[in-house]
Amino acid sequence: MAKVLVAYFSASGQTARAAAALARAAGADLFEIRPARPYTDADLDWTNKSSRSSVEMADPASRPEIAAMPDNMADYEAVLVGFPIWWYTAPHIILNFLESADLAGRTVAAFATSGGSPMGRTDSDLKKVCPAARWLKGRLLRPSLTEGEAAAWLAELGLLPAAG
Repeated sequence: MAKVLVAYFSASGQTARAAAALARAAGADLFEIRPARPYTDADLDWTNKSSRSSVEMADPASRPEIAAMPDNMADYEAVLVGFPIWWYTAPHIILNFLESADLAGRTVAAFATSGGSPMGRTDSDLKKVCPAARWLKGRLLRPSLTEGEAAAWLAELGLLPAAG
């Protein structure tokens, strides 16, 4: 079984819950992708075109600074990257994480939480910034994901043996 890292960004705690279930099911390490400057509620107001998140998502070159990267990225064969869906794709802090981590040749899959938006163009957007990784199909997950549901998805990805 591959050594797995579950790395996630969570603006409200929803993605953190799904990430924890995945990490437990996979026996994986868990790493929170934290912005160097934490988001406030006002920053996250997607209805305000001047809010920090709106401005970042409107600028394709935006890469919010990450507080810290994992020290041991080379130890992982597979990385699950989680985040809330923002504007039908991943927040730009995730793009920064993928560009900063050396994931060439590693297996990577995205997972996301959402208040109602689909994954949209997320998988293709992520592959563009990290083309040397071996990408598996991402999935939208419920924050209340159970460990059993997490294990089933991990088995589908080939990161856990199939139950049975």
